[in-house]
Amino acid sequence: MPNSITPKLLLSAILVFCLTKKTVAQSSDAPPNFIIIFADDLGYGDLGVYGHPTIKTPHLDQMAFEGQKWTNFYVGASVCTPSRAALLTGRLPIRSGMASSKHRVLFPNSVNGLPSSEITLAEQMKKAGYTTACIGKWHLGHKKEYLPTNHGFDYYFGIPYSNDMDILQGDEYKNYWSRNNEDIKTEHFNVPLLRNTEIIERPADQNSITTRYSNEAVKYIKEHKNKPFFIYLAHNLPHVPLFASKAFLGKSERGLYGDVLQEIDNGVGNILNTLKKEGLAENTIVIFTSDNGPWLPFKLNGGSAGQLRAGKGTTWEGGMRVPTIFWGPGQVAPGSISDMGSTMDLFTTFSKMAGVDLPTDRQLDGFDLSPTLISKEKSPRDHMIYYRGQEVYAVRKGKYKAHFSTQGAYGQFGERENHPTPVLYNLNVDPSEQYNIAEQHPEIIAEIKLLKEEHSSKVIKVKDQLAERE
Repeated sequence: MPNSITPKLLLSAILVFCLTKKTVAQSSDAPPNFIIIFADDLGYGDLGVYGHPTIKTPHLDQMAFEGQKWTNFYVGASVCTPSRAALLTGRLPIRSGMASSKHRVLFPNSVNGLPSSEITLAEQMKKAGYTTACIGKWHLGHKKEYLPTNHGFDYYFGIPYSNDMDILQGDEYKNYWSRNNEDIKTEHFNVPLLRNTEIIERPADQNSITTRYSNEAVKYIKEHKNKPFFIYLAHNLPHVPLFASKAFLGKSERGLYGDVLQEIDNGVGNILNTLKKEGLAENTIVIFTSDNGPWLPFKLNGGSAGQLRAGKGTTWEGGMRVPTIFWGPGQVAPGSISDMGSTMDLFTTFSKMAGVDLPTDRQLDGFDLSPTLISKEKSPRDHMIYYRGQEVYAVRKGKYKAHFSTQGAYGQFGERENHPTPVLYNLNVDPSEQYNIAEQHPEIIAEIKLLKEEHSSKVIKVKDQLAERE
């Protein structure tokens, strides 16, 4: 039959399709794309795959099943600004001046921001020819010279600080939150939405902001699929005030907080599906994590640290250990990882995987996790330093964590207490930090004290970038 397709013609068509696909997607020998999805105030126990009984996060759960779920992953600080500085610089925020004992985060009337002398992860990726985008919450300085476009990002779309700032209501801040959720409105917060350095919406419509952020990431992937890209997607939520789009409002058994997380999860699903459709999934690594633990004083509008103690603002585990998932079908070996890792390790890990030399003129605090990601080798990180402001409050070495000082936050978990004999916990068997075993292990206390002293002796304090306000 003249119109029939011969096997030879069919084979040719398949080859043409494959070659076309090859030109659209990056070649397998190209450096991997990187996407960081950073939630705000998400607790260790808030995802389905981390044990929450009613918040449905099917895309994140699947991401964990296909990738790596880390159970001992930490941030560099237990509040927004220093935590974000730690992630993007690979350094404890004390080194960049982004940790303060006066003001714990930046505000709309703050004078300074992340110093230009710091090298960000975006700037590292630019050295390897990556295109870079920051989408969402920045919180490292709202003035033009401190915005993402002056720190290595080609593109920025987002709110430059926390979504509860610029409040317009006459109530005192603490009294405002006694309102019912339906009486908390997005127009009560005069936060700006920026595209690059220009304000395009004020107040930002936070009802739709979560989905708009995810959609921006999808758009960026499609527009930059032919060269390596790095996307830093930092959601403003579930930090209060909580808002959800109409499609998700009232849908979660967990209430408004659950609605917000299910909308974030939907966006993650759209991003992963886009990578698959564009032929990029096997050459992209996606990380989902949180900037710190849950903001517990907000009760039902705050999250849960699960079995971990306390939450945001503290150096207990609930403040600094966060849910973390790595996904990359062609890169990441599936499994559950109980070794230690930190957001500060992403700077070193991505640099190594992208073939970029690490800076040699400054102290980095990250480790290369790529052998763990690729072949599940043991993580090189064996300790963690827990700062509150400019002070070391606790140190973890292996499975043991010693608290030199303890202090609650936001009116919860007690006043500051300094411990002449540090309080000691074995986190492998007591992740809730309930049973002090210092008396049984003086040798462990001595070892951790030495580690703390060695660390502190090498820290050069610089100008506090958070202290000055107009």
